[in-house]
Amino acid sequence: MVFTELFVSAFITLFVVIDPPGCAPIYAGLTKGATNAQARNMALRATFIAAIILTVFAFFGEDLLNALHINLDSFRIAGGLMLFFIAFEMVFEKRTQRRTERAEKVTASEVEDVSVFPMAMPMLAGPGAIAAIMLLMNEANGVEQTIEVFLALGLVLVMTAAALVAAGPLIRLLGDKVEAVITRLLGVLLAALATQYVIDGLRGSFVA
Repeated sequence: MVFTELFVSAFITLFVVIDPPGCAPIYAGLTKGATNAQARNMALRATFIAAIILTVFAFFGEDLLNALHINLDSFRIAGGLMLFFIAFEMVFEKRTQRRTERAEKVTASEVEDVSVFPMAMPMLAGPGAIAAIMLLMNEANGVEQTIEVFLALGLVLVMTAAALVAAGPLIRLLGDKVEAVITRLLGVLLAALATQYVIDGLRGSFVA
């Protein structure tokens, strides 16, 4: 198969929107306290769930949103508010405090699972990725171009999974103090991203 401009466009678009390098350090902060195996499993599960969500929206997204009377701007606002809550906990170490308070009671198998929320949605399969995959599918003509779009999506998700798996061990090598600083900094960045989601959603809702 000779890849067309659509494949290149789809890959670049999805890579920028999903942003594997940007999601990786945030994921490392969210999985602080998890073992390498647990973090790896959650990373793979998050990527797999995101793939399912984006596939569903690729084929049925427009009809589903229309049936529920929901637009992408509503997704942006809701996703932004949920991400801001997570960012607040990262900045003020609320998640770390909860782990410390129940450290004697919680076993390794009870580490908080972040694979579905917030990683799979709205971090990986967020409003931007959903909108992008829907638009790319509209541009695809025929089976061959549809396959190219999904190959681009698959490549981006494989890169995302690899980035998530590698992020935790690398950050943990830096030590607890450096990790705490990085976690708070990433919390601030996540809060800014969440705020931008809300702003974009409000702009899209009220500025036609």
